[in-house]
Amino acid sequence: MEMKLELVMVPVTDIDRAKDFYVRAGFVCDHDRTVTEELRFVQLTPPGSACSIAIGRGLTDMEPGSMDNLQMVVADADATYADLTERGIEVRGVDEQPWGRFVHLADPDGNRWAMQELPDYSAHPD
Repeated sequence: MEMKLELVMVPVTDIDRAKDFYVRAGFVCDHDRTVTEELRFVQLTPPGSACSIAIGRGLTDMEPGSMDNLQMVVADADATYADLTERGIEVRGVDEQPWGRFVHLADPDGNRWAMQELPDYSAHPD
């Protein structure tokens, strides 16, 4: 049986502020629909990703800012740091770990993200 993770709800307080943040960070806005006064659905996809995030109203009972350590894989942590900084996104410098190089950031509500450059396992195939 095949299963694919394709959508993750990210709880936010201000939909438009969060949408602006994610678009500035390079995400593509796929949908922004107000279905009713109680339901607004905004779907955003990171470039090259098969999984999107959804922000909005009436989507989840999670507290805004409660997502901790959402993680994406990037080809180059230094280039990711430079790109996000140029886009006006506040990021922490590249964090070197034995299991990868990370760039950390948080959205306006405090939902935290890690962008991981995977180590070159071909050099040390433990």
